[in-house]
Amino acid sequence: MRRALITGADGFVGQWLAKTLVAQGWRVTGTAWRGIPAVGTLTAKEQAQVTWEVGDLTAARDLGPMRALLRRATPDAIFHLAGMSYVPTVGDDPVTALETNVGVGIRLLEAMRAERVASGLDPTILVVGSAEQYGRHAASSMPLPETTPCAPRSFYGATKQAQEEFALAAARAHGLRIIATRSFNHCGPGHAPIFLLPALVQRVREARRTGATTLPIGNTETVRDYLHVRDVVEAYLALVERGQVGEAYNVCRGTGVTVGEVAALVIVRAHATVQFVQDPTLLRPADVPVLVGQNTKLCTHTGWTPTRTLTDIIDDHLHAAS
Repeated sequence: MRRALITGADGFVGQWLAKTLVAQGWRVTGTAWRGIPAVGTLTAKEQAQVTWEVGDLTAARDLGPMRALLRRATPDAIFHLAGMSYVPTVGDDPVTALETNVGVGIRLLEAMRAERVASGLDPTILVVGSAEQYGRHAASSMPLPETTPCAPRSFYGATKQAQEEFALAAARAHGLRIIATRSFNHCGPGHAPIFLLPALVQRVREARRTGATTLPIGNTETVRDYLHVRDVVEAYLALVERGQVGEAYNVCRGTGVTVGEVAALVIVRAHATVQFVQDPTLLRPADVPVLVGQNTKLCTHTGWTPTRTLTDIIDDHLHAAS
């Protein structure tokens, strides 16, 4: 039986990854910051099949606890998802974000290096980053390949870029079997409504319930590249199994959609009569107005391809909320 360690298994993607690994027969150890997540994405049976390690990975300043975790899990694959993921929160507290998004990863890799020397443990390590690492590029440059220079414009993107730099340096210097991702926008059931697409779904459903005919909206021209969370999880598994060590991969669909187009599709799929009306007070200049990735490298190296559409994402949100 293959063994996996997921850091941040209590998070949105972490739960979907745990669900998929359990279904495929992996023995899963998952770290959780505040406690075992409520039944939802994971059924009670699936939760019971995960060995939960509850605690704050930023708390320990030495490698002992992390090395002990690795010895208990003895993973064939590590999926490092733990971190702060909401861009504004990172901007509000960059010092904590640096410790969480970079410091934890460095300790994990250092602990892994020590354990490999001590016991021969040598898993494939997937370090999950973000498209925010790219920063701002001209619309004519889209879709962005992995050779595009990374110049993050947010503290969040900067922490993810630093994490990747440390991880790939560890691969080069110490031979750790590390693969990095630059993951573009992804969504699906269980995604918190602080993020755009689930927030739009929630607001349209509420308007349908209350009879509201209009809803305010901000910038409708921002363009993003959306994947269903199930496609993202399948990409992560494909990379662990067939990706090239020491490389960074875009995880994306490869096509962009505006916020306005997303909002219009939510209305259609919800069978609502509400209209979004642009509110000038909500308009904010976007640091990155267009962000679309190229997935050729991922598809070529692993055989992965996305199978779910933006409509599937919205429908799954609506069905989960009904």
